[in-house]
Amino acid sequence: MYCIFFACTGTSDPYVKFKIAGKEIFRSKTIHKNLNPVWDEKVSLLVESLREPLYVKVFDYDFGLQDDFMGSAYLHLESLETLDVTLDLKDPHYPNHDLGSLELAVTLIPKEGDFREAVSFYLFIYLFIFVCYVSVFHYQSLRLSDVHRKAQLWRGIVSIRLIEARHLQPMDANGLSDPYVKFRMGDQKYRSKTIPKTLNPQWREQFDFHLYDEQGGFIDITIWDKDVGKKDDFMGRCQVDLSVLSKECTHRLDLPLEEGEGTLVLLVTLTASAAVSIADLSVNILDDPHERKEILHRYSLLRSFHNIKDVGLVQVKVIRAEGLMAADVTGKSDPFCVVELSNDRLQTHTVYKNLNPEWNKVFTFNVKDIHSVLEVTVYDEDRDRSADFLGKVAIPLLNIQNGERKAYALKSKELTGPTKGVIFLEIDVIYNVVKAGMRTLIPIEQKYIEDEPRVSKQLLLQNFNRVRRCIMLLINVGCYINSCFEWESPQRSICAFLLFVLVVWNFELYMVPLVLLMLLAWNYILIALGKDTRHGDVVSSDSERKGFMNKLYAIQDVCISVQNALDEVASCGERIKNTFNWTVPFLSWLSIVALCAATLAVYFIPLRYIVLAWGVNKFTKKLRDPYSIDNNELLDFLSRVPSDVQVVGIPYNIHPYYVTFILAVMQHIKRQYKSL
Repeated sequence: MYCIFFACTGTSDPYVKFKIAGKEIFRSKTIHKNLNPVWDEKVSLLVESLREPLYVKVFDYDFGLQDDFMGSAYLHLESLETLDVTLDLKDPHYPNHDLGSLELAVTLIPKEGDFREAVSFYLFIYLFIFVCYVSVFHYQSLRLSDVHRKAQLWRGIVSIRLIEARHLQPMDANGLSDPYVKFRMGDQKYRSKTIPKTLNPQWREQFDFHLYDEQGGFIDITIWDKDVGKKDDFMGRCQVDLSVLSKECTHRLDLPLEEGEGTLVLLVTLTASAAVSIADLSVNILDDPHERKEILHRYSLLRSFHNIKDVGLVQVKVIRAEGLMAADVTGKSDPFCVVELSNDRLQTHTVYKNLNPEWNKVFTFNVKDIHSVLEVTVYDEDRDRSADFLGKVAIPLLNIQNGERKAYALKSKELTGPTKGVIFLEIDVIYNVVKAGMRTLIPIEQKYIEDEPRVSKQLLLQNFNRVRRCIMLLINVGCYINSCFEWESPQRSICAFLLFVLVVWNFELYMVPLVLLMLLAWNYILIALGKDTRHGDVVSSDSERKGFMNKLYAIQDVCISVQNALDEVASCGERIKNTFNWTVPFLSWLSIVALCAATLAVYFIPLRYIVLAWGVNKFTKKLRDPYSIDNNELLDFLSRVPSDVQVVGIPYNIHPYYVTFILAVMQHIKRQYKSL
């Protein structure tokens, strides 16, 4: 990543970290936009033992991203002979590459007593200058040109399924731990959920890493114990060497923990993939006829059962934005764009002091689920604090028109209303229909990074209205059917009665999916004719202009409705339970009689005739008795059974007669059993 940074901007924002025994003891200030920075900083560090070397790491500060590693070196205090020290910076993964040098002025002074007898020392470091050699910059430019030539394609995806850990070390006073796991491969980091109070946690989580190096790499894994109010405890570490794992197959790894106790169980899969890329518009794989033909062949129907997880590919051209909101006091913004698809996230560079930025970047993602939503978010960069939100668009992959350059209006974070500005995108989606259909039948991939849910009055009202609309739809259907029973329209009731008799008399199980198929076909015809009855959950702008009291009354109405609905549901469940608990013996005996009659009827009479008789009775009831009251016998019965709240106030006891009768029946059964 730092190679790209060097070649694109020709500069860096370096800073230095000092560590002893794995603990960070000092961090220098950041020198912005300088390849030969002079820090001119002095620091006094307490060293407990000269055997522990001083680990020095240099990073390039990147706003909003993981800082880029620029090199590291060890300063061995035992062999320290001179005051002026020059450290050659190296990359542990590429030890033959020269990354420059770091010059220090070091003074070692005993804390107390004689130098040879002292246990603690003061280490005075004068951080002088960081030299970045021209040869290093030339080498990195060569690497960048190679990366651009390959369009920064991921060479594969590493899927890690975190299964469980066994026999971990207890870290809490209760003899247990609250473990969670951290994964890191280069700049990519993940963290699992915390499993409380266990030494044998089971996570069952999956994490995907993007593999850039064809030779593989290392995944560093650490386990921590979550502690509230203090620093988390380290429980152990392990490492996965990807270079020794074969691709296109799943490996079960039982990794013993170093510096701790226990074993970590993982399933690791390496999959070769076109995956993701970032490039300028000049580097566009779909514009190359040969590359496009190869991709179309990869996702053709003939390869439907090859690599089922590789559903397709989406290419996003982030061209420019216009009319963005001014987030800085100068009336300008420093916008950059973040493109997300499921758990994949890529970002453009920042265009400073501009409300009409042009990025001209191409992002390429591997599609795992064709039902995913592509999210494009624009932020304003702020050095001293988190980025400011400027706008967002969400585009389902199935709604994308290939090759169409389109202006999308930016919306709020919740996508409920517009904000200022538009963004111009051109998107292409290529996928295999068979793979997409098969992947639809498996669980959807959950996002590992999601915003914490917050209480929102507007969202509460919106969700309540959505539920109410669904319930009202069912009520309207029930009212329509009931109107047929009531003969409000004789023509409609006659047609409904004849249809009911015809369907019940000739009913077969295949008719259920056939009816659903006819419903889908009917709605499709309506849409094709321009009679689209679909409507989204549109939030009225009038609700935003309501006064405080109106909003308060609306919230009160929602709370009362939810309270009553919960009471109805709970009462219904409790009444069914109390029927079988003999809370009211008379009703329990009545239910026994009804169930016995129903059992005999269903046993001796075909169900088709029973349903037909019920329907004829419902249709002719109003004709036989015009003044009859419509009712539901089952609900009328349950309304007589008390709920738990009513039982508390009204005690119900089993009558002694019923007790005597039950005992007599049991004695009779016992005598019959002995006689046999």
